[in-house]
Amino acid sequence: MQDDKLVLVLVDDHDLFTQGLALLLKAKAGDRFEIGGTTNRAEEAASLVGSCGADIAIVDLAMPPVNGIPAIRHIKSRHPDTKVLALSGTSDLKLAEEALRAGADGFLPKSADPDVLVAPLLSVAAGFRVVEDTLFTALLDAVRRPPEEIFGPLAVEEIRLWVLLSRGLETTEIAERMLVSERTAKRLVASLLNKLGAPNRIVAAGMAGHYGLFGKQAPSPGRPGSAPAG
Repeated sequence: MQDDKLVLVLVDDHDLFTQGLALLLKAKAGDRFEIGGTTNRAEEAASLVGSCGADIAIVDLAMPPVNGIPAIRHIKSRHPDTKVLALSGTSDLKLAEEALRAGADGFLPKSADPDVLVAPLLSVAAGFRVVEDTLFTALLDAVRRPPEEIFGPLAVEEIRLWVLLSRGLETTEIAERMLVSERTAKRLVASLLNKLGAPNRIVAAGMAGHYGLFGKQAPSPGRPGSAPAG
């Protein structure tokens, strides 16, 4: 940091965007930020960061011939104290996840309001992670989604049973909800626990909470895959 200003570098292959962003930051927060340099080549990003002692690098992820992910990795490997804010023209969940795994300290779509960019930059500089709210929700949902090896083999009624089980219903209540006998309900619960690899109902309920099933609506009886009454 020079003269108490945060030094930024802008890495984007669109010169007009880079120039516009530099002007905007100067106009909005010229007392807080200083543009140390710009480049439209991802492979030059790490060297640029080093040459000007950048505090933050703003990296566009869509930079031909390679995207900005390798640039982020290179910056972080050579200058681990430099913060990186990744920008993208889309809210691509996979791309956002790749950027964060590569070491980015934040991710924002280019559609984000440029007038409120100052706050995210200051947050990143202070050591906080910055991700747009809708994207954060999508990333969290993806993390909480049951893995395919668990969720895939389950029939519709087994998913419904898991939801009911996670709500703490007794076997008699489960039998009533699923329109089966209590004996069949016990058998279905045992089968579900086996498929989930859960030793008991408490663990199964914990798994349901981890994967975000508590808020799910249990499917109605009579749908394909329902178990016959016994």
